[in-house]
Amino acid sequence: MGHRAALAVAAGCILAPMIAVSQPLAAAQLVMFEEAGCIWCAAWQRDIGGIYDKTEEGQQAPLRRIDKADERPADLRAIQAIHFTPTFVLVEDGEEIGRIVGYPGEHFFWPMLQDLLDRLEERAGS
Repeated sequence: MGHRAALAVAAGCILAPMIAVSQPLAAAQLVMFEEAGCIWCAAWQRDIGGIYDKTEEGQQAPLRRIDKADERPADLRAIQAIHFTPTFVLVEDGEEIGRIVGYPGEHFFWPMLQDLLDRLEERAGS
């Protein structure tokens, strides 16, 4: 291995852990409960799904999609009463902060989501 290659490997070994540590892990998630054939889930995907992860909201609460019919993952078993799809549940450390039931259209979704994120901020401040 040449000097340049050895330096690149050494730099990668030193910088990789620093890069991983410098990126904060999101404690909050926006969990979207959906089901096959749900026209409102498809509308949300069409209007918002393609850009959500690129928004500030998506950075603050990354999206996690769960099929309503599947067995609930262990870390989400405390979330109760999902009857309609889509249902968006903002969770932090497995605890529900709030939810949006249904998809009211993009003009209403963003302010409703911001209300949930404001609750998250209030929790952090208390």
